[in-house]
Amino acid sequence: MHGPTLVNWLLALLTATAGATCLTRLRHPSCAAAPHGAHRAHPPLARESDAAEALMGLGMAAMAVTGATVPAAVWAVLFGLPAAVFLLAALQTPRGRGHRLHHAVGALAMTYLALAMTVSPAGHHHPAAGAPLLTGALLLYFGGYALWTGARLLRTPAGTLVVGTTGLPQACRLAMGIGMFAMLLTM
Repeated sequence: MHGPTLVNWLLALLTATAGATCLTRLRHPSCAAAPHGAHRAHPPLARESDAAEALMGLGMAAMAVTGATVPAAVWAVLFGLPAAVFLLAALQTPRGRGHRLHHAVGALAMTYLALAMTVSPAGHHHPAAGAPLLTGALLLYFGGYALWTGARLLRTPAGTLVVGTTGLPQACRLAMGIGMFAMLLTM
């Protein structure tokens, strides 16, 4: 990415931790928490969500550290294929549609970032590094998503702030929303 080295490494640490946590939840089915709008009675959807979030978190960490040293084709396959799968799955079944669409947007945003990195390698800012309108729309989406997820994480029963019952998965989603927002800011 184009940010300062320290920021890139902090972003990598944040997203790698979130991705590893999602991977741990995937490995232990009893820890799987249902995504927004899904019920615990549907563990395949929760496992799908955990797998997608692990891929995104670990992929974001790798992208923050390696940047343009990895060919765009690798990033396009790594994130473009899951984006297509999530889009098709969202169109075919209503259960978990919103969550799948979110994962598709995230995977498409990662593909967009990878392509922009190949146009403008680290340290060389070019005006063609990304489409300002698309970048702005993605910044609004992920900024709003981070705020929404953070609000869901903190509940206010009786006027006190506490971590909600879905704390760990929500915290991972919040970290990845913030991470994606930060990555888009560095374009």
